[in-house]
Amino acid sequence: MFDILMYLFETYVQSDVELLFDREELTDELSRAGFRSDEIGKALIWIEKLAALQDSDRHPYLGGVEPGSFRIYTAEETARLDTESRGFLMFLEQIQVLSATTREMVIDRVMELDGEPLSLDDLKWVVLMVLFNAPGNEQAYSQMEDLIFEEPEGYLH
Repeated sequence: MFDILMYLFETYVQSDVELLFDREELTDELSRAGFRSDEIGKALIWIEKLAALQDSDRHPYLGGVEPGSFRIYTAEETARLDTESRGFLMFLEQIQVLSATTREMVIDRVMELDGEPLSLDDLKWVVLMVLFNAPGNEQAYSQMEDLIFEEPEGYLH
């Protein structure tokens, strides 16, 4: 499923191509690209739920986070997000790439992914997808892009 999400993000978002809104047409295109229909369905539901997270009436936990509060992860969350990933989320919050709300959106979307615990690189892409889909986070999205794509200059010691 994550491969499909990456394909859609890179094909439509990164290349500024208009996303097909017809679910059937998009499913056909993904099938032609070699993805299995059951995985396509899961990926499209994942994207729909990402869009739905912006509705704070249906997801009140997104609006109820106190500034300066500390996030305690559940056992299920720590199984999906290792120490390095949780530390990275905290780092993103400290440098104000993520707010408490967008952090919760990222964790929600991570928990909906199938498979093994997420690698740090995969987590970065989930963060980028969430920021892209959350209105008002254009600057944070740009910062996250820089963190992902920026190559270190000079010699590393």
